[in-house]
Amino acid sequence: MAQEFQTSRLQTGRTQSVDRRWLSMLIDAMEHAARPKIRNTACDAAVISAVSAHLAQPASAFGHCGSAYSLRN
Repeated sequence: MAQEFQTSRLQTGRTQSVDRRWLSMLIDAMEHAARPKIRNTACDAAVISAVSAHLAQPASAFGHCGSAYSLRN
């Protein structure tokens, strides 16, 4: 049982590490996009159109790599 608990803690630690890395990358990207030189750069109309079309699609029910199953069932 102690081994089972250790494995569970290890997986939680990995998840938190990935979450922090993802959040750090998001903050870096937002800071980069907020720079005046970047904000004043014109964006290609085709890119704006493609992003708008993508965002207009309904959200996935299970998210990225998600599942319909839950531990709370």
